[in-house]
Amino acid sequence: MTLLNEKFVNEAMAEALDLAREAAAAGETPVGAVIVDGDGRVLGRGRNRREELSDPSAHAEILALREACRARGTWRLPDATVIVTLEPCVMCAGALADARVAGVVFGAWDARWGAAGSVHDILRDRVLGTSVPVRGGVREHESAALLREFFEARRPGAQDD
Repeated sequence: MTLLNEKFVNEAMAEALDLAREAAAAGETPVGAVIVDGDGRVLGRGRNRREELSDPSAHAEILALREACRARGTWRLPDATVIVTLEPCVMCAGALADARVAGVVFGAWDARWGAAGSVHDILRDRVLGTSVPVRGGVREHESAALLREFFEARRPGAQDD
């Protein structure tokens, strides 16, 4: 896959992990997202803010996508790669595909809500006509650990959401 060079991926994932930590500190599910262009320049950033904004669509990817589209002055981002700490859900995957992003890189797989290859594959669905390159498992252990710690602190003994 020719999404981005490893340096850009690692830098963007480090920033996404920092955003996920900020989300956790604010009481939000720890997910962070960064959108970069082909030269590694950041176009948009986001972290989960559903609770803070009382908005079910305030996922990290959606907020980063809105920022990137405003920066570009268009809803199409064909040279942009999304780097996110958790596999996108159906809503986020649909929005990313609609924005025509060049690719998606994510950390932890989401066996419950994932829509980039685990439960669903909205980003590469023949019926929908989508073919967004996806790379999962980048810094997976760090991303998964943030989620596990967040949910264990809120529901000792419960399984992850």
